[in-house]
Amino acid sequence: MIQITLPDGSIKAFEENTTPMDVAKSISEGLARNVISASFNGTTLETSTPLTTDGSLILYTWNNDEGKTAFWHSSAHVLAQALESLYPGIKLTIGPAIDNGFYYDVDFGEHVVSEKDFKSIENKMIEIARGKHAFKMRDVSKADALSLYKGNEYKTELIENLEDGTITFCDHDTFTDLCRGGHIPNTGIIKAVKILSVAGAYWRGDEKNKQLTRVYGTSFPKQKELTAYLELLEEAKKRDHRKLGKELELFTFSQKVGQGLPLWLPKGAALRERLEDFLKKAQKKAGYEMVITPHIGQKELYVTSGHYEKYGADSFQPITTPKEGEEFLLKPMNCPHHCEIYNSAQWSYKDLPKRFAEFGTVYRYEQSGELHGLTRVRGFTQDDAHIFCTPDQLDKEFKDVIDLVLYVFGSLGFENFTAQVSLRDPETPEKYIGSDENWEKAEAAILNAAIDKGLNYVIETGEAAFYGPKLDFMVKDALGRQWQLGTIQVDYNLPERFELSYKGSDNELHRPVMIHRAPFGSMERFIAILLEHTAGNFPLWLMPDQVIVLSISEKYEKYAKNVLSLLENNEIRALIDNRNETMGKKIREAEMKKIPYMIIVGENEEQEGKISVRQHGGEDLGMISVEAFSEIVATEVNKTLKQF
Repeated sequence: MIQITLPDGSIKAFEENTTPMDVAKSISEGLARNVISASFNGTTLETSTPLTTDGSLILYTWNNDEGKTAFWHSSAHVLAQALESLYPGIKLTIGPAIDNGFYYDVDFGEHVVSEKDFKSIENKMIEIARGKHAFKMRDVSKADALSLYKGNEYKTELIENLEDGTITFCDHDTFTDLCRGGHIPNTGIIKAVKILSVAGAYWRGDEKNKQLTRVYGTSFPKQKELTAYLELLEEAKKRDHRKLGKELELFTFSQKVGQGLPLWLPKGAALRERLEDFLKKAQKKAGYEMVITPHIGQKELYVTSGHYEKYGADSFQPITTPKEGEEFLLKPMNCPHHCEIYNSAQWSYKDLPKRFAEFGTVYRYEQSGELHGLTRVRGFTQDDAHIFCTPDQLDKEFKDVIDLVLYVFGSLGFENFTAQVSLRDPETPEKYIGSDENWEKAEAAILNAAIDKGLNYVIETGEAAFYGPKLDFMVKDALGRQWQLGTIQVDYNLPERFELSYKGSDNELHRPVMIHRAPFGSMERFIAILLEHTAGNFPLWLMPDQVIVLSISEKYEKYAKNVLSLLENNEIRALIDNRNETMGKKIREAEMKKIPYMIIVGENEEQEGKISVRQHGGEDLGMISVEAFSEIVATEVNKTLKQF
């Protein structure tokens, strides 16, 4: 007999070689019908895998992220089988599950796959799925694996890097694939599939390697769920920040300037400035001091910090100068510069905490295939700050930063979020710097703060920064998509590497603790997510143009300008449209630009000294005075822009 521990802590005895599905049936037939994957002692496995030792078992359904991963991973196998059937002679490479679906990278040789082929691929996948073929894992020797994939240099390369005795294949129907495992019981659970797109992808993400074709797809256990997801995708297209950014004249890109380097247009620059001013005001109240650092630094600076070792491959190549041996880097991080600012003076414990803040632009050489609008760029500005404090001050300072992040989210309409405590992976110590003692202290500080602040949090092992653990804020947008926004990190390691110190009450030198924090994360990515979350309908306090004045004809242009002046005197951002166009066209264009309020002026308005007000979306507020309208605007701004 073996002892199986379930998630609720209960322990049940089963015969050796019992499968996860057997365990599910012992709990309830309803659970057994819905279980599609499992993990045993932290390892993902099939529901048909015999269990031979004591251990902890978790059963997953479609409602678990792990269940969806197994479902989409299995669907990638079905896609690969369908592609082999439709396009003889192709070479398969890898096909993982991803967020909301899966992909498979394929060398199609002479074949060309385009959107017109999607339906036939989908039909073939459904045909295979209806066969209810079981997914079965088996061990394969390295020699046999290499023999099976003779002629496929991609799979051969993968197998060559595996140890004999660790290689497994997955079979279903007549199809076999190199695979580590983690599948649903059979193909019949897949009821609805959709091929979403094809794109180029370099083998193993290396631009020096051959370009393959990446086929993206998604699948669901019910057709109605696929239909709902496709409707969500259509809404996401309408909210795409690249599309809205162009329509609202916020930013652009230029091939001559370079990929991944956004250019901010006047309205976008003004939007960024308002966001910066918003945070600067809150930071000033919280005791931060603004600093400015250069866009480059000597290579040695980043060697000292550890960034060159950990991020060197993803940085722009060093800049050499006429002086022999002198090298600079475009800065990948602001924190080494802030450490040197701290080091520019000798501090006493009475001076701490020191809080240095900067909207600092950093540069990372992202692969061209990974660039995406403002969410993945090569040059971006972080709302960075670093707090240098005593160990006794750490708890309060960390909690104060949490309050600042929550203030930012509340003022910008991000109400649905989870805090993620990102810890190091003890299995891969080479990924991190610093002593175990410092890591344990830093991780404990974050967990205690999350608990004391009553945050809804999850723990993610292996997601820490190389120099310290993090508290990341995972925000759900209006479409239910999750984004990482805002981060707070505790760091005992950089103060050691830069030999930072302060004089304690005992007159001895001590090492400060460092907190890294960025409520926005990066200005570019934050604005992109905010654009898609609000569909361009920003909170009124943030809108580039809050009001547009529309004159019915040229006769009322003078009155329209008077109204504009009154609005500006009340600190309302407004513009005027006195073109010789129909009122219908002016209103339609104002709607497209998502301007919150339209003020219409004509004969009646001029005679009564009032304005007619129409809200974005069509609601008519009637004819009122400019003063009354200004009160409406002020009330709405105060409602959304909370006080810190």
